[in-house]
Amino acid sequence: MDELMAARSLTTRPAVTLGGDAVGQIKEAVFDGRAERIAGFTLSGLGLLSGSLKHGLPWPAVHSLGHDAVMIRDPRRLVRSDVVAAYGGPLRGRLIGARVRTDDGDEVGTVLDVIVVGGTSGRVVGFRIAGARTLPQLSGRRHRQMYLPRGDAVTVSGRTLVVESDVTRFVADDLPAFATTAGAFRRSRKGSPS
Repeated sequence: MDELMAARSLTTRPAVTLGGDAVGQIKEAVFDGRAERIAGFTLSGLGLLSGSLKHGLPWPAVHSLGHDAVMIRDPRRLVRSDVVAAYGGPLRGRLIGARVRTDDGDEVGTVLDVIVVGGTSGRVVGFRIAGARTLPQLSGRRHRQMYLPRGDAVTVSGRTLVVESDVTRFVADDLPAFATTAGAFRRSRKGSPS
């Protein structure tokens, strides 16, 4: 699996062509709920006081997500910002701050961030959440934040994210540990070898 990264950490990273030219900086990630991935990004100008740009970055124009920049193939593939927004909703308005419940109705917590696969995928694999005090996985923990796998059946209804109840067995305390638990979760889905 490629490296996992928090979607919100991508904001303010420059969008840079493969030739090294900066075309803007990431303002907001746009989430496509049907495809369960990042659909693209809105952009702002470079610099502290720069405003929003009229162009956005659709996912097909992204070459890769990296630690220092979002690499793009060709600046001619940028589209109007409203076209990018039509793919889905901004993470801030769509998922960040949403309540998380299991399909059994148990309260899990609140979404703080979305975890995506870096590199070329943009696939959402999990969430960083502020866990509900009633969640058994939090007993004995000092911190309420944890990482939770996405699972197969994720629905967003209003401001509530509904996840499968068995994903709560695969929580992690930090992003490096989450890479391991997300792998264990995926293996559990494939079934045990005969």
